[in-house]
This record gives sequence, structure tokens and C-alpha cells, in this order.
Amino acid sequence: MIPWPADLVTDIARRKVVIVLGAGISRNAKARDGARPKSWLQLLEEGAKQIGVKPRRIVRRLLKERDFLTACEIVKAELGKDSYETFLTKEFLEPEFEPAPVHSSIFKLDSRIVATPNIDKIYETFANHKAKGTIKTKHFYDDDVANAIRRSNRMVLKIHGTIDSPGKMIFTRGEYAAARVKHAEFYSLLDALLATNTFVFLGCGLSDPDIRLMLENYGFRFPNARRHFITIAMDAVSQEEIRAIEDSMNLKILTYRTNNSKNRHKELLDSIAELQQKVDDERQELASSLDW
Repeated sequence: MIPWPADLVTDIARRKVVIVLGAGISRNAKARDGARPKSWLQLLEEGAKQIGVKPRRIVRRLLKERDFLTACEIVKAELGKDSYETFLTKEFLEPEFEPAPVHSSIFKLDSRIVATPNIDKIYETFANHKAKGTIKTKHFYDDDVANAIRRSNRMVLKIHGTIDSPGKMIFTRGEYAAARVKHAEFYSLLDALLATNTFVFLGCGLSDPDIRLMLENYGFRFPNARRHFITIAMDAVSQEEIRAIEDSMNLKILTYRTNNSKNRHKELLDSIAELQQKVDDERQELASSLDW
């Protein structure tokens, strides 16, 4: 199990945390036929099947090189606007994914802000159902994000957009670059949250350009500040990489063991459920002591 640091548990209990949900969390959901949301690699492999032979070969080479952004750029260009949006809608909206127990554990952590680069709607649909429609959903292109952050309402912050508006999503290399210029004020808000709250990245990789740039900037600007946290599978990163990443991003990596079963990341899911119980216990103590 992940040994959750005591100060992290306290931060969550006091709602001084932004929880960031990556594709690894969405992957626990299931459609009626048992299918799960595709990873970025699987999605682009599927998209490559629908384009010409020559660009397909280029995309597959880029995928081997882990250059997902350029591969996505080519898939989008080759499919064309309408077919590209139809492709994404079929993958992320039409399967009617059902949430998994891990979504319930995350909801019960009761973080005021949950952010996600995921374009699916699995978590916010589940959370709003449980909260009777009281959770706001805000996107990087909304002009009232700062106002929503300042208020006390719970919110889900979609930092790459949503499948509801495919034309506004951040998915390709060009879209990342354009968003950083056109919506610079949004990224300033993320930087402010990063400096004033503890971020916990669950089911995220460090390959996302936005996440990586945010953490690198934070690590450079505030080298002596408290660290943020990310959960990563033990077999996905070496000790040398851990030291380099932690030092350059002012980040604490919390590793967990995987197994060879279908539920490969069971230890992460069990650890999040344990974290939820620890936070509940901490909130009971805070309520008794009135030490808010």
C-alpha cells in the first residue's frame, strides 16, 4: 500500500488540495460491453487504422517514439474535422462508461477542486449525480474560471476541455501551443493554485506537456517550497529517474506495486480507498478540536 504522508492527509482534510485525475483513473470505468476507455496510445493506434497507408506508417513510427502529440496532429489532419470529431465522440461519449469504485473513493475525499486533463465526462457526471448537481464544471476557455475558484463551491476543472466541445479540446501539438497563448490567464490561475495548494496527481503520467511545464516552473521558482505528490507504478520508473524528477519538479513520487492480473493497478485503487478513510478520521479529529 502507498504510505500516504501525514501532512498530505491533513491538507486533504482541510481542503487545501487540488486532486488531478489522469487517464489511469478513467481506465477503471467500463462500458456495457465491458470495454474500458482507451489510453492515449490505444486511441491513436485506432485512429491510425482509419487513415491512409503512408500517414499510418508515420503515425505508428511516432507512437513507437512516444511522440503522441505529433501523431495526434497527423491523425486529426488526415481524418478531417468532421470525421475526427465523430471518431472522438464514438470513443469517449457513445460507450456510456459506468464509474468504478475508485471514482467513489475520490469523490469522498471531498476536495473542493478536482482538476483533470481527461476529455471524458466520467468523473464529473458521477460526482454531480452524487452531489445532486451542486458541483460546477469549468473549462480552460471559460471566462469566469477565476470567479469560480474564488467561491466556495466544489468544482471540476477541465484543463484540456471536454468531449462535449471537440473543437475546443487540447489534444494535438498545435492545440497545446495555441492554448498557452490564447488562454494565458488560465495557466496563470493554475500556477497560482500550484503555489497555494498541494496538488495530488492520481493516474497521471509526466508526459503531459501542461503538467510537466507547470511542475518544472514550480520547481524552479519555488525550490524550497513544500512538494506536490504524484502516484506512479513502481515498475514504470527507476530510482535514478525518481531522484531526477523529484529534484527538478519539487515533487514527491509515491510508488505502488503492480501485478500481472487484469486489475494491474489494484494496489493504487486500494491505497486511494485507504486514503479516504484516513482523511475521514482526520476530519473527525479536526471537528472535535475545532482547529480549523
